[in-house]
Amino acid sequence: MTLDAMAVGTTARVERVRGGRAVAQRLQEMGMTTGVVVKLIRVAPLGDPLEIELRGYRLSLRKDEAAAVEVSPCE
Repeated sequence: MTLDAMAVGTTARVERVRGGRAVAQRLQEMGMTTGVVVKLIRVAPLGDPLEIELRGYRLSLRKDEAAAVEVSPCE
């Protein structure tokens, strides 16, 4: 599953960040690394951007950036 397919309020663990080198590097620099737990806080009315919480802060991502992050559900 990818980050953009998550339901609001759910948490997941980052499995892999893919996409172009620039996008993947930018996301990793913002703390989106393998193993980090993320929570989808809200989605804008038109579906873009998404607000997520990770490492104690909130981050807004474009939908195409969120689609580059593969996640697995947390239990």
